[in-house]
Amino acid sequence: MVTRTKVAEYLKGAFDFGAINRRQVIVAADLRGAPEEVRSVLAQLPEGVYPDLRSLWPHLPGVERSA
Repeated sequence: MVTRTKVAEYLKGAFDFGAINRRQVIVAADLRGAPEEVRSVLAQLPEGVYPDLRSLWPHLPGVERSA
């Protein structure tokens, strides 16, 4: 089960230099060794620019805070 906590673990530092787009979110998670289940959830994000981690959650309503 993918949770917000798990997603955040694989995106740690991804927003340190500012907003990133959907592709960059997925690449950042991949570079940090995110498993397929996390990358699959992130692939559901619509195209756009995300200023911070919190900006992802409205687009991922099925991802719960924690297990």
